[in-house]
Amino acid sequence: MQLIVNGKKVEAADGITISQLVAEKGLNSESVVVEHNSVILCRADWGTKMLGQGDQVEIVTFVGGG
Repeated sequence: MQLIVNGKKVEAADGITISQLVAEKGLNSESVVVEHNSVILCRADWGTKMLGQGDQVEIVTFVGGG
């Protein structure tokens, strides 16, 4: 299926969850925030939130510094 991730079309397996998508991207789940169809999701819901055709996902990574 096709998703829009950070503004770009990507192919993903049917039934993929937010947790699986974050892992496939090689991101540390502790340092990102995920917005699904304009709603920021609690990290606790990532494992059960399945994505569907055409869903829009924004993944924002925290960057520390000083």
